[in-house]
Amino acid sequence: MNRQLIFRRAVEADMERILQIIAQAQRQMREAGSLQWQNGYPARRDIDADLRRGCGYVLQRPDMEEPQAVIAYGAVIFDGEAAYRDIEGAWLGEQAYVVLHRLAVADGEKCRGVATEFFHRTARLARRRGIGSFRVDTNFDNHRMLHILRREGFVYCGKVHYESGERLAFEKPLGVPQRIEQG
Repeated sequence: MNRQLIFRRAVEADMERILQIIAQAQRQMREAGSLQWQNGYPARRDIDADLRRGCGYVLQRPDMEEPQAVIAYGAVIFDGEAAYRDIEGAWLGEQAYVVLHRLAVADGEKCRGVATEFFHRTARLARRRGIGSFRVDTNFDNHRMLHILRREGFVYCGKVHYESGERLAFEKPLGVPQRIEQG
């Protein structure tokens, strides 16, 4: 994957491109027969909330024209996930963790390692903050995400529940933090 990609917080000016990428991902899931993201989620209000919380992130190519330069979006959350408190199963540990939600990659960029690079950049950011664990959940029929999670060494820990249904929950220890940043 191109190490020149820029991983940064999303800003309001990215909104329309993010929504376009989300719509592409929703269509792809529907065409693949997945039930995930087929109920209007994630919507503009979800992305707005991510931007207000400062947890929306994008990957962008520095060599492309705006707004097409943004090629992936995800919510990188450091303050926990309420649904994870009531897991049917058990997490690997009780340490602080990062969560990645709403990961979507633009059409034309899929199968090029962009999602994997987003995972790697999220893990790197977590390590710099002193976070030792990475958690994620997905639908049972999101085969692309399940493949990435297996390949990246995530461990199945159980099931979590949202209003929209049950999700499979995974965790990956990140090892000893490389450097600790404040805030």
